[in-house]
Amino acid sequence: MNTPTQMRAVEITKSGGPDVLQLTTRPVPTPNPGEILIKLAFAGVNRPDALQRAGLYAPPPTASDLPGLEGAGTVAAVGEGVAKWQVGDEVCALLPGGGYAEFVTCPANHALPIPKGLDLKQAACLPETYFTVYSNVFMRGGLKAGERFLVHGGASGIGTTAIQLASVFGARVFTTAGSDEKCQVCRDLGAEVAMNYRQEDFVKTLRENGGANLILDMVGGDYINFNIKALADDGRMVHIAFLQGPKAEINFAQIMARRLTITGSTLRPQSDLAKSGIADQLDQHIWPLLEAGRVAPVMDRTFDLADAAKAHARMEGSEHIGKIVLKVA
Repeated sequence: MNTPTQMRAVEITKSGGPDVLQLTTRPVPTPNPGEILIKLAFAGVNRPDALQRAGLYAPPPTASDLPGLEGAGTVAAVGEGVAKWQVGDEVCALLPGGGYAEFVTCPANHALPIPKGLDLKQAACLPETYFTVYSNVFMRGGLKAGERFLVHGGASGIGTTAIQLASVFGARVFTTAGSDEKCQVCRDLGAEVAMNYRQEDFVKTLRENGGANLILDMVGGDYINFNIKALADDGRMVHIAFLQGPKAEINFAQIMARRLTITGSTLRPQSDLAKSGIADQLDQHIWPLLEAGRVAPVMDRTFDLADAAKAHARMEGSEHIGKIVLKVA
């Protein structure tokens, strides 16, 4: 593949709102040993991108300063020691950063094949979401068939993925969303109960059903104590984000008395080896479900790379249902 030396990219010019995202030109990166260079067709848009743009989520020291944690495209070059992929292979990949660009590098083991039946646009929004959901709900949270599972933000990219996966693996799924329309989407995806959080008390509903065995929370703030009340005895809570802030005053006596487990994780700072392990689990357990059509990405809207600011504004307005992607190619 004839690779240019310069590429279009969207950079964060300073910390701030969506308007600080500006189109620029950057040198095309070169893959290090163990890495691949991907010519991106589409890139996924995620909450961590907005946090980085706002100055609240610094990239790791070795990562690109450009936002973008997932994408799909064609392998344009392979670094020394890479045998898994060849130039011309179509892949989707979890990225350390740099996805808002025409070319990006990433560890070869963080890329996965495009699931049969899906196009590059759909595949671009799989990695960040599926790595996050599978590692936290199943690997960390230990969700089992028959358990009651609560996920907040059911109409988000994370939420729509978590609902489908938990349902397919036999859990009873409860979720919250911000409108009746979003609640219906959640039910259509497999949620047994979808609650409009503006009108309904999710704690009351969960307690009436025996409490949640596992909660996946992205809200934080006041919800931390609400979630604790909604848990069943021996329940687990996994935090992956804090849209309302990371701090709360908690009575640990109830955690001890009810034998609750509170944990959480962030994906980006984990080691390359840990992420490779998650990729292997996805390839083995989840990619066959995607290819069989038992789960699928829920798509919201596509924006051109140059309109990344509009994509961020839509995401932060919480109007979207499912995943927002950027058309790069």
